[in-house]
Amino acid sequence: MGVLVTPDVRYHASWIVGTAEFAGQHLDGAGVEHPDVPALMHPEAFAALVARLRADALEESPRPEGWVPATALWIVHDDEFVGFLQIRHRLTPFLLEEGGHIGYSIRPSARRRGHATEALRAALPIARALGIERVLVTCDEDNIGSRTVIERVGGVYEDSRNGKRRYWIDTA
Repeated sequence: MGVLVTPDVRYHASWIVGTAEFAGQHLDGAGVEHPDVPALMHPEAFAALVARLRADALEESPRPEGWVPATALWIVHDDEFVGFLQIRHRLTPFLLEEGGHIGYSIRPSARRRGHATEALRAALPIARALGIERVLVTCDEDNIGSRTVIERVGGVYEDSRNGKRRYWIDTA
């Protein structure tokens, strides 16, 4: 099963391959909206991305208006990047409505193997250590896979807003 790791340059090659699989998908869980994969093939550019993802967890780090500190983690299986997870340290009005505390995604070739379930489960004590007692996790109404993951990890459905199902999970 996959494990959560801090972003690291040693996953460069598998990150490039894995991220390319997400072509056309929104990658907010990685802290990157539309990564420039060709530019990130250069080791220096990739190292800068890793440094930015790590720094984003620090309160004092600069970030776009309305963004909050977030801990970026990568899901790795057999030393290969298979997905990402992000823990947002607090909720903005938008995150309360639709985004939640935790966002995650598994690269298409690694889906349906339990990686998301284990990653979300492993993220709960990390969120707790950040002072978050209950996390909000959301998914699209029609995303049966993510809905199943959230419910398996103990998500309690609250409601749906703007096409997003909203679940709360205790971190204790």
